[in-house]
Amino acid sequence: MPSDHDLGTGGDVHVFPRYLAGLPGHADPSFAPVAHWPDHHLDAGPCQLVVSSPDHRIRIGWLGDDYDTWVINAAEDPLSPPRWRARINQNTPPEIVEGLTRALAEEWDEDSDTFLASPSPYWTDGVRPLLDAGWTRNPPRNGVVEIVSPDGLAGASINVVYDAPDAETVTLWAGPPGWATRAEAVFTARTPSHLIAATAAALADPTPVIRSTTSLHPRLAELAQLTPVQPPRPAVPTPLDLQRAAAARRPTSPPARSTHRWTTSTPPPPPHTAARPGLHR
Repeated sequence: MPSDHDLGTGGDVHVFPRYLAGLPGHADPSFAPVAHWPDHHLDAGPCQLVVSSPDHRIRIGWLGDDYDTWVINAAEDPLSPPRWRARINQNTPPEIVEGLTRALAEEWDEDSDTFLASPSPYWTDGVRPLLDAGWTRNPPRNGVVEIVSPDGLAGASINVVYDAPDAETVTLWAGPPGWATRAEAVFTARTPSHLIAATAAALADPTPVIRSTTSLHPRLAELAQLTPVQPPRPAVPTPLDLQRAAAARRPTSPPARSTHRWTTSTPPPPPHTAARPGLHR
């Protein structure tokens, strides 16, 4: 059986923890919750796709060739500046971004503005899923609180002394430092705490994700646990299946009677019969 880090065999693997899986070359999971929303494909500029809520208060931008691959924001109306913004980079697994887009899709309504709610005064509310999962809270340093996963490969950085509404105060991160390995989702100060928590819950979700070995960065592959995806085994036939198979093999008409076949062998001579006595003259 191949080792966890043997990528030479090719094929698909389960990646655990999911925050080390990286971007698989597409963003399908992140857009699945809002697939029914209007989308706008752009030919010019770095932004390739914008998906917006029907009233255009929520906008999800896809910049596939840029470092900030997703830019997500929400405003009070289509013409107002964004109330909050999230920047998510190109190393972030789309399954984690899905946590945010799903929360937005479930909350949006023409008469709803919960996705514009003021953040909780307690910074712990935004990262509660990480704390509940047993991640370690480190003492503040220079006004920043760090929460780190048990393996030290993911965490959250929270600026607890911000003073500007548009300051970027919460960063969810994963992977070792480096342009090609560090995943980051950065939220501005007025982002509702429950939306940050939805993203954090997807970050800490223990469910593995599937990747092709060709899409994994070698450094991430060394740190993650990789399990080959086994093809499904054929189903075991049930007694009813066996009965139907036997019935299908059973002849539908009685077999024809056996008949004598021609043969080249010499038949035995007929039995000898006595001659009648002749009339005497």
